[in-house]
Amino acid sequence: MRFGVVVFPGSNCDADAYHVAKDVLGQPTRFIWHQESDLADVDCVILPGGFSYGDYLRTGSIARFSPVMRAVREHAALGGLLIGICNGFQVLCEAHLLPGALIQNRGLRFICQHVHTRVEGSKTPFTRALPDGDVLRMPIAHHGGSYYAEEKTLRELRDSGRVVLRYCDAQGQLTDDSNPNGSVESIAGICNEAGNVFGLMPHPERAAEPILGSVDGRRIFTSLLQSVA
Repeated sequence: MRFGVVVFPGSNCDADAYHVAKDVLGQPTRFIWHQESDLADVDCVILPGGFSYGDYLRTGSIARFSPVMRAVREHAALGGLLIGICNGFQVLCEAHLLPGALIQNRGLRFICQHVHTRVEGSKTPFTRALPDGDVLRMPIAHHGGSYYAEEKTLRELRDSGRVVLRYCDAQGQLTDDSNPNGSVESIAGICNEAGNVFGLMPHPERAAEPILGSVDGRRIFTSLLQSVA
């Protein structure tokens, strides 16, 4: 599988994502500069975490208009795989490639810690190797990571099985204490209707090697490889 990692001005997790795709997974990987317009040589695009365009105005709001996003939209429309991590998830929502919005955390503080998430949708290319109910331990690092959507949108997400991850405790139980940022219905990650666009606030690329304290995030990337295989 050929990975491409988008680099916006202000991105700071692009190197992490590149390392996992190229060095940990051993897949052909390249950086995609924010002014590029041709993604034909890439199978999976990664919108990494960080502070695209300094998070000015609103997280992800300026990156939505970046030149590369036209090519990203075309890539997704043609069925190409697209994953947005943390700030990348915010960009996907701002670009209307995913519904809802990421708003400021409950408590209005930056949160950096490991959390547990429960797999709710195992039929996507990103979770094919993960059974429903499986619990993943991955870190988060964000100030505006509280997912919000109107009830109609939430109902559509639930009914179509598009809620992919929910915050939970270590035993997989959904509790208020295990929801770190106040996300509605403890939502940590969702996908689009076609299942080829996935956004999540936890950082799987920061949980892909034993030295980082967890390898659960690697299972999301290996799911992608299994899907293509």
